[in-house]
Amino acid sequence: MSKVRPISGFPEWLPGERIIEQHFEDVIRQTFELHGFASIQTRAVEPIERLSSQGEDTDKEIYAISRLGAGPEATSRDARLGLHFDLTVPFARYVLENAGKLTFPFRRYQIQPVWRGERPQEGRYREFTQCDIDIVDVGELAPHYEAELPLVVADAFSKLPIGPFRIQVNNRKIPQGFYLGIGLTEVQTMLRIVDKLDKIGPDAVRALMVAAGATAEQAAAALSLARISAPDESFVEQVQALGMEHPMLTEGLTELAAVIRVGAEHAPGVMVADLKVARGLDYYTGTVYETQLIGYESYGSICSGGRYDALASDGKTTYPGVGISIGLSRLLAKIMPALSASRSTPTCVLVALADESGRAQGMAVAAALRQRDIPSEVAPVAAKFGKQIMFAQRRGIPFVWFPASDDQGGDSVKDIRSGEQAAADASSWTPPAADLRPRVMA
Repeated sequence: MSKVRPISGFPEWLPGERIIEQHFEDVIRQTFELHGFASIQTRAVEPIERLSSQGEDTDKEIYAISRLGAGPEATSRDARLGLHFDLTVPFARYVLENAGKLTFPFRRYQIQPVWRGERPQEGRYREFTQCDIDIVDVGELAPHYEAELPLVVADAFSKLPIGPFRIQVNNRKIPQGFYLGIGLTEVQTMLRIVDKLDKIGPDAVRALMVAAGATAEQAAAALSLARISAPDESFVEQVQALGMEHPMLTEGLTELAAVIRVGAEHAPGVMVADLKVARGLDYYTGTVYETQLIGYESYGSICSGGRYDALASDGKTTYPGVGISIGLSRLLAKIMPALSASRSTPTCVLVALADESGRAQGMAVAAALRQRDIPSEVAPVAAKFGKQIMFAQRRGIPFVWFPASDDQGGDSVKDIRSGEQAAADASSWTPPAADLRPRVMA
């Protein structure tokens, strides 16, 4: 038998870590639902043609799928399918296929794995979980939704032990209008280059822009725009001070100012206008978002998204939308070492056995506790009580239940942390609320 080896880029969690991940998923899910988002699930595969049309880097990131035993005809057909690299592209297809069954504006959330053929490194995996929300409408999408989505994320993050964070917001019309105003016509190319600013630095960005056709003066002007950041609407004056005018630039400044204004009112100190944020995917057309953990800015964004106007279109009807995605696996990769679960199992009560003849009685006790939503299990073997208690301690189970025996009048339950033991009835006993489920602690 060959030796088992880990595969880089595909995270797996131990039971205690999985409890932390599930807690994050639950909080995020509940927050999304509090804001009126409905859950959907989309298939894992999409036509490669649809996936590869979303940016210059997507082709090399897409995992194509095929059957190992397929013949030439099937292989040719199946090779055109790929695993989705985000949840927005499949969602756009989902909207087109189900438009007649949806009520618009449609608010959806998804929590699913995605796959990208990236080079594995800290926080960047080849398989990872994303938590997305989107709002789409028919024909036109009201701009106030662009201010709403980051507020939903701020609400979710405020309930999680992740520390301070900052949501950076830009509007693609600002750099697009600015670039056109200074004579740069390869706008998408320049946006992708500027989007690498935090990763490679201004000198490398300048060199790439010049190599892509910009003059040194144009590259310098673009970098001046990208350096602008403000927690309020003062960014508008800073951009205007650069002396460039263009209708698209003016439109973008107005739209971004509205988003920042709402953010300052409902989540003060969380949202900032940051004009270096571009997002590398081509389908974004307006407001774009990135989110950083304060103190870990070099780690990059753990939540991003933006507005798209033409991603979902059947040629007759267009469904513009705006979405934002929490990179759950990426977030946990950074903060997991600082977190712990109160126990590595959901079990709250271990029902002890004096001997194997009492297993049926023990199963009845566990069933009675479960009927009242108390996670319980029966001891695996009828060992000495001391060994059964040690088994519970190793797994972090806080209570051990002792069913009544011939020389004992009734059941009792022991808190193995304090050593306190008291008479109990499976039909009425309740543990402290803090012990009912595992807790996540910073």
